[in-house]
Formats: sequence, C-alpha cells, structure tokens
Amino acid sequence: MPKHIGDLPHALEDGDELARHLAGRQPAIFLDYDGTLTPIVDRPEDALISESMRKAVRGLAKRCPVCMVSGRDRRVVQELMGVDDLIVAGSHGFDIWSPAGGEVEREEGEGFRRLLEEAEARLRNELDGIEGALVETKKSSIAAHYRLVAPDERPRGGQVVDGILAEHPDKLKVTPGKMVYEIQPNIDWDKGKAVVYLLRALGLDRDDIVPMYLGDDITDEHAFEALTTGGIGVFVGRAEDPEVAGRTSAAHYILRDVPEVERFLDTLAR
Repeated sequence: MPKHIGDLPHALEDGDELARHLAGRQPAIFLDYDGTLTPIVDRPEDALISESMRKAVRGLAKRCPVCMVSGRDRRVVQELMGVDDLIVAGSHGFDIWSPAGGEVEREEGEGFRRLLEEAEARLRNELDGIEGALVETKKSSIAAHYRLVAPDERPRGGQVVDGILAEHPDKLKVTPGKMVYEIQPNIDWDKGKAVVYLLRALGLDRDDIVPMYLGDDITDEHAFEALTTGGIGVFVGRAEDPEVAGRTSAAHYILRDVPEVERFLDTLAR
C-alpha cells in the first residue's frame, strides 16, 4: 500500500531493515537524474551533476549493475553524466541504450516521430507568447516546462497541451511531472516497464539480486510500483516540499535530498 511520503522510513537513518534485505545479495541500481543526482533547477540545461556525485556513481558501478532511467533525452543524459559505460533508458524508458549494444537496446514509439515533430511545432508556436515557457525536444517525447511561467499564465500552457491531446487521443498521452507536461506516444510503456525489461534483458531477475530504484517525480512511481515486491524503491525529496506535499508513494524508503543520495550511493559501494 502506498504511504504518505512523510511516513516513509529513512534509507540512511533507519537502514537496519534495508541492510537485512540486502544481506548476502547484490543490489542492481536504477537511478533517475533530475531531482535525484542533481537538484531541480529552473532551466533543464543547468542541472549539472557534481564531480563528487559522478564519482559516487562510477564507484558504485564497479560494485554492482547501475542503470540510468530518466525523463531526459537519452543522449542528453549521457552528455550530462559524462559516463559512457552505463546503460541509459531515456525519455521515461522509451529509448534504451547499452554500451554493449545487442538485445538490451530498445526503442518504443519509433513510429510516432512525425506526430511528435508536429506536436513540438505547435507547442513552440502557441507557447511562444508565454514568458518563461520552455519546450524541450527529446527523441521519443516533447516536454513543455512551466516552472518559470507566472502562476496566472500556467493554465494557458495546460490548455495548449490539452488541445493537442484532444486531436490525437489514441496516439498521444501526457505524463505530468514537476512543473512539466510530457507528451509521449500513447502506448503501454513507462519507467516501471523499462526497469522490468532491463532486469530480464540483463539477466538480473534472480533471487540473489535486489533491484533498487531511486527517483523523485510522479513518473518514478511506475518504477516504485514495479518493485513493490522483490525490490526496493527510494523516494528522493522532503515531505514539506510544496511540490510533493500530500503525495503518497509506493517507495519503501526516503532520502531527503541530493547530498543524502550521494552518501547512500557511497554506502552501497563499500
């Protein structure tokens, strides 16, 4: 059962149960990027990973399997991470890439590219007059950010997105996030399904492996739900944050912020 975020045990301070769960088994780590490895910022391009966090991820990758699962475009995640030997599932798992290639790689929604291009053109045209609105182009989705938009102007952006979806109800869907609308192909695929797929493709769906997912956003709930039994979900954020206040989560534990995530990854790497 989902719990209120404020009721989740802390992964570092209340970690005895977590340690028992991991005893004698190897973790397989799945990491979100924004809000997990870097703080949430006003402009997506400013979310740069610190060198110490990059070092923590690299150190952990020497100890156990580590995969990135982000709403960002896959190539952007790779550039931001500056690490080219991690498996990356970008665009909420729609675009999966492996340094080894082969059967692990997967592209969902490939046939929707022209429709997404049309949606992007319309978004840019209709949001052009809204100060602070940002449109982010991804390989398998289009993101409309409104964090910098004045509160009284934000409904206009939602109306534009609703209009696009109304014209293509069977082909496009919207995934809400923190101050962003994500327009995606309307197919049954999300971060949770991407994690399950990777576990199978990598041969990690075994009793001696404990899959663990760290994320902060609404879209990460799909991954938490996928790991409700047999895995561990770790929500990143503070219960008092206005953007998460009142939310429930299928995660098992909580870490309050990015520095705590770094400490947690360092702990797992020992």
